[in-house]
Amino acid sequence: MLLRIQAQSFIMFASTATSPAAAAARSLRASLFSPSSHSHLLPPTSVRSSLRFSYLPIKAMADTASVSHPITASASSSDSGRKQALISLSDKKNLAFVGNGLQELGYTIVSTGGTASALESAGVAVTKVEQLTQFPEMLDGRVKTLHPNIHGGILARRDQKHHIEALNTHGIGTFDVVVVNLYPFFDKVTSTGVEFEDGIENIDIGGPAMIRAAAKNHRDVLVVVDSQDYPALLEFLKGNQDDQMFRLKLAWKAFAHVSAYDSAVSEWLWKQSGGDKFPPTLTVPLSLKSSLRYGENPHQKAAFYVDKRLSEVNGGGIATAIQHHGKEMSYNNYLDADAAWNCVCEFRDPTCVVVKHTNPCGVASRNDILEAYRLAVKADPVSAFGGIVAFNVEVDEVLAKEIREFRSPTDGETRMFYEIVVAPGYTEKGLDVLRGKSKTLRILEAKKNEAGKLSLRQVGGGWLVQDSDDLTPHDIKFSVESERTPVDEELRDAEFAWLCVKHVKSNAIVIAKNKCMLGMGSGQPNRLESLRIAMRKAGDDVKGAALASDAFFPFAWKDAVEEACESGVGVIAEPGGSIRDKDAIDCCNKYGVSLVFTQVRHFRH
Repeated sequence: MLLRIQAQSFIMFASTATSPAAAAARSLRASLFSPSSHSHLLPPTSVRSSLRFSYLPIKAMADTASVSHPITASASSSDSGRKQALISLSDKKNLAFVGNGLQELGYTIVSTGGTASALESAGVAVTKVEQLTQFPEMLDGRVKTLHPNIHGGILARRDQKHHIEALNTHGIGTFDVVVVNLYPFFDKVTSTGVEFEDGIENIDIGGPAMIRAAAKNHRDVLVVVDSQDYPALLEFLKGNQDDQMFRLKLAWKAFAHVSAYDSAVSEWLWKQSGGDKFPPTLTVPLSLKSSLRYGENPHQKAAFYVDKRLSEVNGGGIATAIQHHGKEMSYNNYLDADAAWNCVCEFRDPTCVVVKHTNPCGVASRNDILEAYRLAVKADPVSAFGGIVAFNVEVDEVLAKEIREFRSPTDGETRMFYEIVVAPGYTEKGLDVLRGKSKTLRILEAKKNEAGKLSLRQVGGGWLVQDSDDLTPHDIKFSVESERTPVDEELRDAEFAWLCVKHVKSNAIVIAKNKCMLGMGSGQPNRLESLRIAMRKAGDDVKGAALASDAFFPFAWKDAVEEACESGVGVIAEPGGSIRDKDAIDCCNKYGVSLVFTQVRHFRH
């Protein structure tokens, strides 16, 4: 259960002041702190019992500071016809546009600090917030808008007579428009070298309070948090419309804005506290990147969202890839591209991976990337046709020409067709060549996924969360269990096959030789069937090859292990851990095959 308690303090004038404004303030303070009229503002009894409240005398403003242009309590704008807009922006993009636009429509602009100065520089007349509150900004700007003269004007319902009477009694004017965005907390804490105190000071308090207040009262107050909505706001006001749906959508956007902001603060504070990788509550803010033509099938609607958690900033991956060319990405395109990119990034040598339906059907590593590409396609040219091809090196003009002109190994004539090419970069000439291959070919430039991320997967009514599977052959030890020890070349092939099988759907078998995938079997209900599919694809090349299994073999004799040995494989790599591991060892010893255990399982469901 998540309990969120928010507190806001409003500072009133001291009873010792004698000005008319102070007299109004005394009356307001009396009503605010009346237990009978405001008991709904107090925490629940269970929480209240653990809190202590103290009220300290506060000096009159006249005793401590003066405002350059003091104003007396004014009539409510709802009664006088005066229209007010409150503008307080951290991101001041297009500020002059919205400020001048509102002023031209007859709005009095009320603003704070730097926003007020920027508006004045743009020729917009501004009433500063402290002129309404009769209290200066204090605590280094932490308190400036947290005041009844501001929040009363935002929250008052125009259809409630007693709300308007209360405003008139205390000289508070209404706000019709609130334009606010928040301190750049997200940008600040994701920059390098940020100090903890700097992060804390970039947690906005007054901004969210104003946004939430205006969004709650959206029937009477238009709230804008995105500069892209400025033109629509001004057009709406020019038309004197009463379109509640427009108001409602702005209110939704405002709450979504604050929600994403709060999730970033929560994530950052949890990390600063040294908390576990799996916090008691987890909020995943998502930002719409694009609507998709359809989902996995044409009858399913779909959209693509980018994960905006702090941990994903600069984390790489297909979600943040740049598309240089081709048709818009589809639901299945994203899944396949993600699978290809995740696989190819695992390899240190220049590597090409070809994926079909999220499974790698061809993988090859060579110092010569052209050779790696040809071998990856050759592994299963039928599956490669219409698939996704990924590289872990830059695509230059030479490689691009090979991708464009390479013919299918099945007949030597059919030019290979791909849905997507993905790589960490492209030369200009390389891009030009690939663009000429097909108008629809999607060309993606992506950054490698950072290690250590959380992996999220949806199930009905919930989400499964786990560490990403970041282990590579360099992170584990291959222990020899058989009488025969694999030679160095066989061990390298076993490591290569084990890295490939990690990206194949379970039950998964990969056969590889000389850093090239020869065949793979995936997604079968039993491991024996996956083995047979992989051996059929490998053909005669299986002799002396390495075989990797994503999990242990439950049976050996007259089953997968023995069939693999009879086919002539040179080495088998598997996790081990079966109660029949000795059968697998004895079987390999009988056929003179090397057997290595990894102690690591690579299920991919």
